[in-house]
Amino acid sequence: MAEFALPKNSKIQKGKHFAAKEGAKNIKKFAIYRYNPDQKKADGTPENPRLDTFEVDMDSCAPMVLDALIKIKDETDSSLTFRRSCREGICGSCAMNIDGTNTLACLKPIDEVKGDVKIYPLPHMPVVKDLVPDMNHFYAQYESIQPWLQTVSPDPQGKERLQSPDDRAKLDGLYECILCACCSTSCPSYWWNSDRYLGPAILLHAYRWIIDSRDEMTGERLEDLEDPFKLYRCHTIMNCAKTCPKGLNPAKAIAEIKKLMVERKL
Repeated sequence: MAEFALPKNSKIQKGKHFAAKEGAKNIKKFAIYRYNPDQKKADGTPENPRLDTFEVDMDSCAPMVLDALIKIKDETDSSLTFRRSCREGICGSCAMNIDGTNTLACLKPIDEVKGDVKIYPLPHMPVVKDLVPDMNHFYAQYESIQPWLQTVSPDPQGKERLQSPDDRAKLDGLYECILCACCSTSCPSYWWNSDRYLGPAILLHAYRWIIDSRDEMTGERLEDLEDPFKLYRCHTIMNCAKTCPKGLNPAKAIAEIKKLMVERKL
């Protein structure tokens, strides 16, 4: 699969250079991936992606990469396209590849990057435009694990389904996942088999429901994952744990599912 799922036979070209305003002294350069499938060549094929370079006056810019992107869009090039929402590392919208690592732009300090800041969309996903990847397949995989509480016993009349503090503690390190896809798009196994392998993020969420003491469909959930590709394409490369902006460990969750699979057969 081509990097960033580029059109066949395309390559990233050097793009435009946007200088900072005259008189700016504290300048940082941002090399940003640009791609618009609606822009066509003379033969009707899409234009090749390019890297546009923007000079940003850091004396008038807030400290995070997302702040610089917003400043560039507001003051220099309004056509620059990216997702963002909460600016607090909660929604996962601004996930992208910054300085070679998948992370959230709202949590990435600019001063952590030495030299020019290079920004690409999440790798190995189709690109809708610029820094916006197509997440439809990722979300469809999430839906496939039925990520909601499933029970067969009647609801306690007028009461919640309770669990002990110890059972609740088992969900720590799982429920915090914000589905930003940083881990899945850093996983070589997911690059090669994303059509059938669920990937780190989805499997972490699957384990979150498997281990929930209130859920009564554990056997069915494990049965659904008993597949050569859905679960077992994980080769513990550990990119997922290294890149997670929330500090979670999807590889550990996947290992726990595999253990439950073995225990279930004994």
